[in-house]
Amino acid sequence: MISSVFVPMFILLGFNPALTQVAYRIGDSITNAVSPLFPYFPILVGFLQKYDKEAGIGTAFSLMLPYSIVFFIVWMVLLIVWMLLGLPLGPGGPIMLSG
Repeated sequence: MISSVFVPMFILLGFNPALTQVAYRIGDSITNAVSPLFPYFPILVGFLQKYDKEAGIGTAFSLMLPYSIVFFIVWMVLLIVWMLLGLPLGPGGPIMLSG
C-alpha cells in the first residue's frame, strides 16, 4: 500500500525507488522498540517484570524511547552522509536516477 504512493513520488523527485526501501527500513527500525505490536515486546515486558513486579507496557515504552530517539538521530545522520557522499544503495543502485 505504501509503495504505490511513495515509489512514484520518489521517482518524480529523481530518486531511485530503492531509497523508498531504505526510508521504510529506517522508520521501521526506529519504531519497533516502542511498538506494542512488535512480536518481542511481550518478551521485553516479561523480562522487565522479572526484575520489577509493577512494571508494565508504559515502563517498557519509557525505557525504550531514548533508544528510539538515538536510533533516529544516528540513522538520519548516516543516511544524509551516505547521500552526500553519493554512495550507491547497492550493486547498480545509485541514489539518483540518471536522467
